[in-house]
Parts: sequence; structure tokens; C-alpha cells
Amino acid sequence: MAKKQKAYAQAGVDIALADKLLNRVKPHLQKASRPESLGSIGGFGGFFDISRVKCNHPILVSSTDSVGTKVTAAKVTGIYKNLGADIVNHCANDIAVCGAEPLYFLDYYATGSLDKNYVTLMKSLAGACVAGNIALVGGETAELPGVYTKGECDLVGSITGVVDKSKILTGKAIRPGDVLIGLGSSGLHTNGFSLARKILFNDLKLSGNDLLPGFKQKTGNALMQAHVNYSGLILEALKKLNKGPRAAQRKDNKVLGLAHITGGGFTGNIPRILPDSCNAIVDTSAWKTLPIFQTITGDNRVDFDEAYEVFNMGIGLVAIVSPDAANAFLKLASKHKHKAWIIGSVTKGTGKVQLEN
Repeated sequence: MAKKQKAYAQAGVDIALADKLLNRVKPHLQKASRPESLGSIGGFGGFFDISRVKCNHPILVSSTDSVGTKVTAAKVTGIYKNLGADIVNHCANDIAVCGAEPLYFLDYYATGSLDKNYVTLMKSLAGACVAGNIALVGGETAELPGVYTKGECDLVGSITGVVDKSKILTGKAIRPGDVLIGLGSSGLHTNGFSLARKILFNDLKLSGNDLLPGFKQKTGNALMQAHVNYSGLILEALKKLNKGPRAAQRKDNKVLGLAHITGGGFTGNIPRILPDSCNAIVDTSAWKTLPIFQTITGDNRVDFDEAYEVFNMGIGLVAIVSPDAANAFLKLASKHKHKAWIIGSVTKGTGKVQLEN
């Protein structure tokens, strides 16, 4: 006689399947650890021994975000393999630009019905934690039939890092004459997908397997590239180029401000670190725009100013450094295998970004 399906499974939540899938990813999750992390995946809480972190005056820095409608693009293209890395790397960058070392991460994954995409996604997430030396101390997997339709999901992450209070980087020391260095992105990262999907899939009628018009890259592959993690470069640059006792002062400090180019693009993120008396001039011809952005913004589908307001346009992070340190920062970027260009300078102003076309 066939075994009767449990009532909860009939209602759409299969606990046995969830346990089976979790067991498939547990070995990967367990690799995402640090000596300071305590306990194991599956407990009621995640534990981290902050007393073992070497810091004079430790300040915890936290951030949370989601991959947004990139999950919808994943459903259309069938490419889920980078979503886990997307959320880890996005969150890591958000606190690293403050000068913080990312320490531990928690994830929240929700879907209507668990499937193989969960395994793919969680392997990606764990791998990004390992690569970034971030402990995965816990998370939540929620099966919510009736909230999400078949194939839909959501992915949210929360990260915590630490920075010495005197080393918190705010941009306060930026002055006219400083140099803007842009670090290359892999594509859209995790922002602008609602507009990108409309243009690519609705207006241009492309599928994930179609080549971008005029290019040799598939639309799906270009769209679903993983968000780049810049935190390793940031931490090394701050260690080697900032020797001053306080980050808010210029003396003996060369890296003066860092902006993660996420939602809001250039005009929304760079002003977050600019003093009110300064403007940032960005030369948009200083780097070659990626094919995905050329396709999305081509034929005046998106105005120039709006493009740099919505998308990163090929620059995932902007560093503002003193002029005498520009070459040293570029060399460190190359060491970490990041493409980097001098893309502008700081002038007197009112805390705004000026785009030069």
C-alpha cells in the first residue's frame, strides 16, 4: 500500500523534502566558518565570539539587503547559480566601504515550493562566504505556498562586520584634487533589474539563450553575472595605505572614501561620502561600457543621466584617494584581479556628482 502523504505536505509544505535538501547542502554550509564562530547550522541562534577579534575599540557594523527582482530574471533565464554569491558579496561590500571587516552572515530564503534551485543557490552562498572569509552562522528557509507561485523565490541576507572606531571611513577627509578610481563590475550586480528585464525581455523580445544584439555573449549569462566582492581589496588597501591614527584625518591616510555603486547608481551613492563643500567629476569615457549596458541603454532606450542613476554602468565601486596614492591603489586592484581606472576627480562644490559624457 502506498504511503499516505502527510497533511502538511498536501497543504504545500514538505518538511521531509526540506530536510533532504538541507542535508545535501550542509557540507557546503559547514565550510563557511571562522575560528570565532560557535555552534553549528540548525540551532536556534548563531553564535560568534567577538572577544577573539583583534581590535582596539571594536564597533560592529551591520547591513541587510535582498537580490531584488534578480530572482525574477533567474526564473526567466533558468540561471540561479550566482544568486547566493550576489547577496553575500553585495552585503560584504556595503560594510567594507565603511572600513569594516565582514565577519558573519545570515540568510533568508523563501519560496512557494522547495526544489533543486535551493541547492544550487545555497552552494553559491556558502562558496561566497568561504571566499570572503565570512562565517555563515545561521539562516532561515521558508516554504510559503500561496505567497509565492511556482518557481518564485526571494533571497535576503544580513551581515555583520567589525571596525576599530578610529578607523571608520566616512569620506570626511576628502578634499578638492583627490582622485576617483573606479573598479570594474561584472554587470548589473543586483540593481536595476526591473528596468533591464522590461527592455531585454519585453521591448527587445530576447530570451536568455539569445545573443545580445551585436555581441557574442548570451543575454542570460550577461544578465546573471555574480556581484563582485571588493572587500578583500578594500581591507588590504586600508591596511597598507592608511597609517594615520584616525580615518577622519588626512594625515598619513591615502584612501579617503569608498562608495559601493548599487541602487541609485553614481548620483545616488557617491554623494553619501562627499563633504558638502566638494563635488565629484566623473569622466564616463574613462572605461569601456559592458555589452549588457550598451544593449539596455542603446538607441536612447534610457537617457544618459538616468542610466548612471539606475545602473552601475560597469563600475561597481568608486574609491576616492589622494593623488599620490592612485598608482598604488591601482596596483593593489590588479593584484586582486579587479579592473580599475582613474575615472575622475574631486572639485569644490556642494556635495554633488557631475557626469561628463
